[in-house]
Amino acid sequence: MSPRDTGTGQVLERMIVPALLRGGYEVEEQILIENRPGGGKHRVDAVVSKDGRRLLISLKWQQVAGTAEQKVPFEVICLAEAVRAGQYDQAYLVLGGEGWTLRDYFISGALAEHLKNGETVRIVTLEGFIALANHSGL
Repeated sequence: MSPRDTGTGQVLERMIVPALLRGGYEVEEQILIENRPGGGKHRVDAVVSKDGRRLLISLKWQQVAGTAEQKVPFEVICLAEAVRAGQYDQAYLVLGGEGWTLRDYFISGALAEHLKNGETVRIVTLEGFIALANHSGL
């Protein structure tokens, strides 16, 4: 079994940080925000701030079909819990890559119907997120 390639996540981060900076956001990368429900540390890819708002950004890359899709609901639960705790105003889960079979379902907002406080997490495509960030639309 070959080791997992985690380098794609760093590429994804390098793609969104310039868009965030262009949109006037302050960016902190790889931030430990709290423990996940059930235990374990929760590190997000970025915490961004602007106009008194603090937003959580989590990035997921799926280059080929695989297990990242199965992790999306739990990541939404963890992000929603962090927002509910009161230190953050909203969270974004950014899906990059072409290996998502459930991408349309996730970005439709339908997953939020099944999760408590799921509406506090917006799931967007990489392209959609960059467009929002570039124009200060987060």
